[in-house]
Amino acid sequence: MTDATSQVRTHETDHIARLIKALNALEAQFREQRARLQKQGMSLPPGTLAGLQRIRSELETLAQHFATVSTELQRLRELGRTTEVINSTLDLDGVLNEVMDTVIFLTRAERGYLMLRNPDTGDMEFRVARNIEHRSLSENESIISNTIVEEVARTGQPVLTTNAGQDPRFQMRVSVVSYALRSILCVPLILKGSVTGVIYTDNRIKQGLFGEKEKELLQTFANQAAVAIENARLYERLQASLAEITAMKDLLANVFASIASGVITTDAEHRITAVNDTARRILGLDDGDVIGQRLSDVWPLVHDDTLAAVREDGIDETVELETDIEGRGAVNLSLHFSPLRNTEGQIEGVALVVDDVTESRRREAQLNVVRRYLPPAVVDNIQNIDRLGLGGERRMITILFVDVRRFSAFPPGMPPQEVMALLNRHLTIAADAITQQAGVIDKYMANEIMGLFNTQLNPAEDHAWHAVLAAMTMMDEFAQFYRALGEPPGALYYRMGIHTGEATLGNVGGEERREFTALGDAVNLAHRLLENAEPGQLVLSADSLRHCQPALEALGDKLTIAAREQLQVKGRREAVDVCRVVRASGYAEG
Repeated sequence: MTDATSQVRTHETDHIARLIKALNALEAQFREQRARLQKQGMSLPPGTLAGLQRIRSELETLAQHFATVSTELQRLRELGRTTEVINSTLDLDGVLNEVMDTVIFLTRAERGYLMLRNPDTGDMEFRVARNIEHRSLSENESIISNTIVEEVARTGQPVLTTNAGQDPRFQMRVSVVSYALRSILCVPLILKGSVTGVIYTDNRIKQGLFGEKEKELLQTFANQAAVAIENARLYERLQASLAEITAMKDLLANVFASIASGVITTDAEHRITAVNDTARRILGLDDGDVIGQRLSDVWPLVHDDTLAAVREDGIDETVELETDIEGRGAVNLSLHFSPLRNTEGQIEGVALVVDDVTESRRREAQLNVVRRYLPPAVVDNIQNIDRLGLGGERRMITILFVDVRRFSAFPPGMPPQEVMALLNRHLTIAADAITQQAGVIDKYMANEIMGLFNTQLNPAEDHAWHAVLAAMTMMDEFAQFYRALGEPPGALYYRMGIHTGEATLGNVGGEERREFTALGDAVNLAHRLLENAEPGQLVLSADSLRHCQPALEALGDKLTIAAREQLQVKGRREAVDVCRVVRASGYAEG
């Protein structure tokens, strides 16, 4: 309602009130005159007072009618204003609150509730509740007749009751009785023939508050509100979808940028549609914008025929090539072409994944060289050792130490060069025996060799037995070697120690130069056993014997195993349980 219209209606209302007041004063004067005339035996003209009363009654009726019309006009104007407001915004919460405030104004209800149907469950759910003071009500204050709400939601027909407590339709309902509900008006929100929600208003004090006019007015407003609410809900879902799409797009962009491989996508015309930083780095592309350029123009090594074949045949293709890239030199690249499909499965272009395999090819070449000198199983596990970095891991292993020949056992006066040559022949026999049993030679220490079994390089469940077999091979090979040298019968020079226990295995050194080794008490103990061995003896710890005793017993008389004994070794307070092993048939008998 405009200010000018409001002023006019206020003026008209005041004018009618002044007329009624003047008539009341005139009637009082006529009554005084009638009393005076009656004393003198006279009277007023017939119908004078009745005429005044009739005029006053008509003015009061006019005033009441004018007030009713004014209220209706005010409601209609508010209805029009609110309809315009709710249809001009897409904020769902704002629309719902505006709708409920207007409903309470139009119906003069004490409270108003708006429920919307959940599209997933189909249930009616509270969305907003307001009172006559435009205050939002909490869930605990939501006192309604669920029966009426369910009926309106089911039938799509409004429900009006002027006194719910005496209405035969609802007087036996628990909510009506317990909450002492009086005037209730509930109308559906209908959109395209379906009930999308319900507007519920009531007054627990006044009865007869709502009538047919309020029902028709509220239903008209509800029809408009249903459209506005649905538009706001659609917009809210659209915003949520856009937010989800944006988040997914950002995630894909981050994933695309962080992929370790280079990725390039092209369209049906072989023009680049996307390229990540890795691809730029691998291919030596500048920071210029290559999007929209033909891939063959940006990188001539990829021919249009290749892209066309992948796109038309719909098959993957992998190519490896060696080329020169400016600023990088010779590189090895692995190119994987695959069809790029849309959501409907139609091929729209090609996806190219580029991997720089230069370093791996260089390492493979190095390993191929190493394979000529080391057992294949050892070489295949070298990469696993490299992944450990500078550090290690605890592992159960068997350690074999062998002293091939003490320097004091070489012929006196032998020149150093000959001593070195003869020592190397002894070391070769021991090293060959260890590697034949898949052992890893940890290090050479002058006349000693340290061999490891069951490391990350040579995993084996029966590692203790492999160490014993290596020792037996050495015994036989040394016996034959002694005979070839013309050593006196019964000459024995080697000594060995074997122990099985937990040690730390890993890399020591620096980034450029490192060594794989084993550290720990188990290693120290194995060397102490070697130190306590007599020439031609293997000192075997009880821990190693326990791992391979059945296999040793199966050898029969090929080995002589002395009774177990307690050996006190340097650096240990407690004695170590060991046994001494010698070859039953050797050089002396051969």
